[in-house]
Amino acid sequence: MTHLKRLAATLAVAALPLFAAGMVQAQSGCAPDAHRVAQGETIFTIAQARYGDPEKWTLIYYANEAALTASVFQVKPGDMLIIPCEAGSQEADATPLRQDENAEMKLLTGSDFAPFTDRTWQGQGLVTELVNAAMEATPDPVTYSITWEDDWSQHLFPKLDRKEFDMGFPWYKPDCDATPNNERCANFHFSDPLVEVLVLLFVKQGSGFVYESDADIPGKTLCRPKGYFTHDLDRAGREWISKGLITLVQADTPQACFEQLQAGTVDAVTVNVFLGAETIDKMGLRGAVVPLEKPLSSEGLHVIISKKHWRGTTFLYRFNAGLAALKESERYNEIVSKHLGIFWDRMKVN
Repeated sequence: MTHLKRLAATLAVAALPLFAAGMVQAQSGCAPDAHRVAQGETIFTIAQARYGDPEKWTLIYYANEAALTASVFQVKPGDMLIIPCEAGSQEADATPLRQDENAEMKLLTGSDFAPFTDRTWQGQGLVTELVNAAMEATPDPVTYSITWEDDWSQHLFPKLDRKEFDMGFPWYKPDCDATPNNERCANFHFSDPLVEVLVLLFVKQGSGFVYESDADIPGKTLCRPKGYFTHDLDRAGREWISKGLITLVQADTPQACFEQLQAGTVDAVTVNVFLGAETIDKMGLRGAVVPLEKPLSSEGLHVIISKKHWRGTTFLYRFNAGLAALKESERYNEIVSKHLGIFWDRMKVN
């Protein structure tokens, strides 16, 4: 089904409804359906009517990504939308191929990266569960182990570079065509993207900050936490950093970025949708800080393997084949929808 294939493209701008009022408890269960947009309807009102909760609009977005990607929230009367089912059980699938000892393939990940990878999360996170499901779907599946190392600085060098582990996840991929000498590009192969996550601009409510095109950004002061990637800000056609078109502040933590936003020393904070929503929630800034609708960039999360690994291409081919099969199935949609629901449910409780 074409609309299921689209789900691989984007983990969408799920933060915006977090700041809306009037949340209603969602009803469980639905039947996939085609819906013709009526006059005055939005994806929020359709989600409210179908799921009982406007935050569930993201399910509609994922299933219609090709049609909605240019204007995330805008639908017109007469547009046809696929209305998918809500996620069912929050239980993770069994993983019969996963074992701690004597596994043929050894994978490395880390915690504290919710909702993607975290040992305390259901299924140990969205990406972990996608990796498990893809390994099950590979041709000639093999046993595998997953080791948790929470010091992410140890993953690429030395552990993966020295082949202490076969593959690691999840990692952002720089623009390797433009920057082939980038450390990650030069030393690692990347899988197809497991998911793509939108990076947003978060601004003070009522600030007047407008982002309709890249022409609106030069002259602005943006904050992104220290140690986070910046390749999207300097990609071909932008070159905002290398040409000095923006002032980039790299604060020590996401919280420090949002503190500077509140103090008026930066115009916007730019982080991924989930980190932004979680930080705003923890800092009690709901309503005071809002995300802009237009994404700044979309960044894939990948499995990586050292280019020095003698079975690198074989392992990567096997994983990509399993991931492709998973994306063709209903299971991919179920996993993504489930973890998205868990994330926003947690935001409501906090």
